[in-house]
Amino acid sequence: MKTLLFGLSLLISTTICAQRKPPEVSVVFGLNQPLVLHGFNIEGNLWMKKFVIDYSHGFGLKFRDNLVNTEARGQHLAFNVTHTLGVGFGYRFTEGFNLRVEPKMHIWEMYYDDDLDTKITTYTTYTLGLGAYYRWIPVGGLTIVPSVRWWPNVGSTLKGDEFTYSNVRTGRTETHRANNIGVSNTPWFVNVSVGWTF
Repeated sequence: MKTLLFGLSLLISTTICAQRKPPEVSVVFGLNQPLVLHGFNIEGNLWMKKFVIDYSHGFGLKFRDNLVNTEARGQHLAFNVTHTLGVGFGYRFTEGFNLRVEPKMHIWEMYYDDDLDTKITTYTTYTLGLGAYYRWIPVGGLTIVPSVRWWPNVGSTLKGDEFTYSNVRTGRTETHRANNIGVSNTPWFVNVSVGWTF
């Protein structure tokens, strides 16, 4: 692990030194997180001549009602993603368009949809996917970034990626399968972020 971190640091340093202009830094905020999921997301980007590196962190994302799948609705479940975080390593095909490899982790709290004070369980999912981004700077440093991301689960802290429990709402033993972080419990996630480039 130390060798990998050293190698990555060396690669970043060499790439930065080889540039003709200094790298840029963007700080952007996702719009879907507050508008749809009633949470928050912040992302920092380091823009080099041909590469981009990012770190993003979301907080308090709420998945309930139409934002959960049929299985979860049948089990009367709701979810709170307390943290979703990770990094991205990308290549800039043009000044604006870039494609990133993105390892992420997502911490899920599971509740009944009519009792958001009593937690049923907590688990973490791990995703490894791709993100396609377009950075647009219309004026000054104002930055608008639409994105399409494909983040499939590659693992979770649940044994066999599922949780079997006694559901007090249905009166049955139910099995919940680890959620995907994307739209309608899929790996796909679409967003627009807004912020500033320095």
